[in-house]
Amino acid sequence: MKQLFVFIFFCSSFLYSQTNEKTDSLTYYKNLTTSNIKSDKYQQAIFYTQKAINYAKLSRDVQTQADQTFKLAKLYFELKKYNDAIKSFQKSISFYKKLEPSSNYAYATYYLGLSYIEKRNFKDAEIYFNNTKSIINNLKSSDSAQINNLLYLQKGIISKSKGNYDLASAIFKTIIAKPYNGAILDTRTEALYQIGTVEASKKRYNLALNYLNKALENNARNNNSDQKSNILLALSSVYEKMLDKNNAYSYLKQHLNLKESISILNNERLGIDDYNEFKESERLKEIVQIGNQNKQQQKANKFSKLISILAIALISILSLLSLSLYKNNIIRTQSNLMLKEKNKELEIAKDKAEKASNARSEFLSTVSHELRTPLNAINGIAHLLLEEKPKRSQMKYLTSLKFSGDYLTKFINEILEINKIDSNKIEIEYINFNLKQLLEDIQNSLKEIAAVGNNKFNLEIDHSIPDYLIGDPTKLSQIILNLINNALKFTKNGTVNVITKLKSLENDHATVYFEIVDTGIGIPEDKLKSVFDSFSQGSIEVNRKYGGTGLGLTIVKKLIKTLGGHIRLKSIVGEGSSFSFELKFKKGSELLKVEEKRKTYDDSILANKKILLVEDNKINQMISAKMLENKGIICYIIDNGEEAIETAKNNKFDLILMDVHLPGINGTIATERIRKFDQKTPIIALTAISLDENRDMLLSFGMNDVITKPFIPEEFYSVIANYV
Repeated sequence: MKQLFVFIFFCSSFLYSQTNEKTDSLTYYKNLTTSNIKSDKYQQAIFYTQKAINYAKLSRDVQTQADQTFKLAKLYFELKKYNDAIKSFQKSISFYKKLEPSSNYAYATYYLGLSYIEKRNFKDAEIYFNNTKSIINNLKSSDSAQINNLLYLQKGIISKSKGNYDLASAIFKTIIAKPYNGAILDTRTEALYQIGTVEASKKRYNLALNYLNKALENNARNNNSDQKSNILLALSSVYEKMLDKNNAYSYLKQHLNLKESISILNNERLGIDDYNEFKESERLKEIVQIGNQNKQQQKANKFSKLISILAIALISILSLLSLSLYKNNIIRTQSNLMLKEKNKELEIAKDKAEKASNARSEFLSTVSHELRTPLNAINGIAHLLLEEKPKRSQMKYLTSLKFSGDYLTKFINEILEINKIDSNKIEIEYINFNLKQLLEDIQNSLKEIAAVGNNKFNLEIDHSIPDYLIGDPTKLSQIILNLINNALKFTKNGTVNVITKLKSLENDHATVYFEIVDTGIGIPEDKLKSVFDSFSQGSIEVNRKYGGTGLGLTIVKKLIKTLGGHIRLKSIVGEGSSFSFELKFKKGSELLKVEEKRKTYDDSILANKKILLVEDNKINQMISAKMLENKGIICYIIDNGEEAIETAKNNKFDLILMDVHLPGINGTIATERIRKFDQKTPIIALTAISLDENRDMLLSFGMNDVITKPFIPEEFYSVIANYV
């Protein structure tokens, strides 16, 4: 029993220290939020406010959770993100209900009503305005009078929405009749605007103009752009009904210009391009936090159950009555566990439903990371066995193994390429290149493949095409290579022609026509559209006979669309197919002849070098170590980040190979800590995640270069040789 009390005391001390740390973090994030709001950087303000909410949640500070959630909701409200504002106001209200009534509680319900007003949901707005009224009636606060004035105005607006114009006019006139006061200027201006719209509804246009012009004059003092936009639109509407087209057009133009300015300002504040990605990221973080909380709750429940069982066992020794209580407690505990299991099942079902829309991205993430690691093992083992001069009888199996690994690697890369295009993460290059030379290089690289199928492979280039163009030669090569590979695969003892023609040349802009024609098996008419869908190859029989992933044409179509073109397909079964498209380029200039740098290395450079390999996967340890030792490298293996830091601190290495995903401290954090005491030793990241999405982030932690799994042996050695 003594040990139990010592354990509880230790846990309490630990939790207390954690609470102090989170309080410091809350102050830090609050200050960052305030400074970003002043700088009109609302996206950062939202980010740091959410950080403050998360820390407050961890420290179970309900007051701070309520205040920071209210602040987040107001930021959304200012940016006209009313759906997000409503959600956050409702959350803040749920926190305030657990606390003593306050002005912020009243303002939260009031702003929630305003959000519903903006959504034209007057019924719910009225409910929350009534709640606000109830809260301030129980408060003795200096804010009560101001909130009452605001509620009185909203009462008039809701009456107007119900068609009760007389009551609405009476309320607005009461507000207008109050003595001039800068504190209620915005309210008074809104009342003038609202009564102007009421008079317009009654077709008393001159009176409406009078109120609206006064509203516009008052608005000039308070500089409320949204309010001014509404007044200008109302003036335009009244003048239009009075058949004064000039004034109607003038005010409408002012309204549209102002509305556009407001929209641009809000977009600049928010960083609209990243907003959806930010919201999705926050949603995923929230799911992870809920999962962690459930795990912590389960641990707490297990601990609580253990204490309960010990207590019941102790009491059961004292008397038969204690035994009865023990049995009752067991039954109650079992019931609670059943309820928790059911709740857990419901939560899992909810999570599955929410994750359904993200199934594709999660699948791709799994493919990228989970398959690249074993693929690294397959390709690495195949490479090591081929280097050991296997028997001729074994060569067939090793070649098949290597082919399978290369095929899976290509399959993964094609899936990730499609995802990258769909996510708009692909960037178009505009560089000077020689189109004719590019096509000739492609022809030379595919001659052997053409010969395997006994095909004639012809290249027809229009000599009027400028020698040099400005565009994206990498993506153009990818398109043409895919189409030619496709044509050669489905053609036997036939012909494949690649045709390029100059369609037009105007003002240094060239439009070039590309066509790849084959005499292969052709595509059925009912498959001409679906052939561009992912994983589609026309029919099951075609897939079985010719193989392939069914992703090549999908990538081609998406890349051509990205470059501003449109692919066309003509095909007759048994006669062949024709794929054509047009792309626009700027006319370029002659390329400077630069001596090509060869990426070669001497094995002697690697001999006797000391390299620390930080890798938790045993198979990858074995393969990587064997590949290093084959070059005479002395390899030390560590399987976690903590030991890697200590080993790097106490020993000198020529280079460190750091796996990114490690148990405990991951590779990026380990690198960051090593850089605090060692700035010289090269550190190269080993990762199974897509390099294009990962490289800049990894380099920011202090890594010198990145090798993506499954790695190609020569590239693996070449990168290492560049740094040792």
